[in-house]
Amino acid sequence: MARIMVREQTIEKPEVEAVEQVAGRRFRVREHYSVGREKVREFARATQSRHGAHYSEPDALELGYDGIIAPPTFASVIGINATRVLLDTVLTEYDLSQILQTDQVFELTRPILAGDRLSTEIVIDSIRQFGDNDFVLVTFSLTNQHGEIVQSGSTTIVARRGVEVDPNIAAAVENIMMHARPVTIGDITRPDPLVELPADAPAPGQPAVRSASVHSLPDFDRLTVGDQLPAETVQVTRGDLTNYAGVSGDPNPIHFSERAAQLAGLPTVVAHGMLTMSLAGDYLTAWLGDPTAIEKFSVRFAGFVPVTADAPSSVEFSGRIKSLDPRRRTATIVLAGNSEGRKLFGRAIAEVRFA
Repeated sequence: MARIMVREQTIEKPEVEAVEQVAGRRFRVREHYSVGREKVREFARATQSRHGAHYSEPDALELGYDGIIAPPTFASVIGINATRVLLDTVLTEYDLSQILQTDQVFELTRPILAGDRLSTEIVIDSIRQFGDNDFVLVTFSLTNQHGEIVQSGSTTIVARRGVEVDPNIAAAVENIMMHARPVTIGDITRPDPLVELPADAPAPGQPAVRSASVHSLPDFDRLTVGDQLPAETVQVTRGDLTNYAGVSGDPNPIHFSERAAQLAGLPTVVAHGMLTMSLAGDYLTAWLGDPTAIEKFSVRFAGFVPVTADAPSSVEFSGRIKSLDPRRRTATIVLAGNSEGRKLFGRAIAEVRFA
């Protein structure tokens, strides 16, 4: 929850209006995303996801699916690429290194499976100004090869428009940022990565119908409002952060470079917010016994996990049943995460279902 230090830059009114006018615009990412089996396994390892269905087809088949099942937050891999494309082509007034993610919501209609071919549609839902900050709400939907929406949700990012990185800081960060060389194919001109859709374009598809029942472990009939989930502690090291940065495609060097973290005003390197959300997702999955039992998972980020170079950091997770719906056999779970006495989530809520 920090950013590289910036200095003020005067902006003209037309630039402000140009940013505000993008609100409500709708786009489709031109290239589909092919969910690879090994990518799912890599992401599961990077997020310490333990359920066998993330690694093994027989374990996934026991849950009723013929491909290994991606962890609940796997869509973040697709989302970070879509965010980068938006910043490169539409929200050009902002810089990826200057952006903070404040909220993340995943609505899981059907689990993402290895072998899925997913099309991404994104909408810049709103841009709200609070002081020097712009809060940009982006909604998304992922549609599979059968025209079914398997997942949707939203991301809220906060950025400062009309600022520039101090040249001395920019030079230092340039030497530690992950780089990506542009792809060229002979003399072929590559099409724009985004296709803008008209406001009255039809919806991307119908929500997928879950073809399998859940195999949750807790007995729903024995649960009561206020029940506490068993607490659990997870260890995070610098190696975990570097691995997650590579697997997820998150380029922010505050997660792997001491120098970048110091420039951002942080005490040391810090864990990714999405990594802590993924760890919380696995904590919940371990209690449920079935990753497909999670229907919705939302987090508001509030703090960070500092990770030094020579020792692991501990993250403590806990949970509480907030409400129960006997008709649907579902529950709302409030989750909490703490590290070194620091509260990680301003809000973390999951809606889950039971056998």
